[in-house]
Amino acid sequence: MIQLPGEKYTKYEKARIIGARALQIAAGAPVLINTDRIDPIDIAMEEFEKGVIPITVKRDARDMVREGDKG
Repeated sequence: MIQLPGEKYTKYEKARIIGARALQIAAGAPVLINTDRIDPIDIAMEEFEKGVIPITVKRDARDMVREGDKG
């Protein structure tokens, strides 16, 4: 299952996306927004908030657990 626009990311997905993007920026990838920030993590967080990070999340429906199913 691919993450669709408007769906919420889990805190783990968000951390993984921002971390991966920060690593790309630190390695010299172009920044996708205009910003005065210099720290790759801060830049990645700002890019995430603006929705411009070109990373998708694939979810396996078997791995998804509904809140009521936790036991």
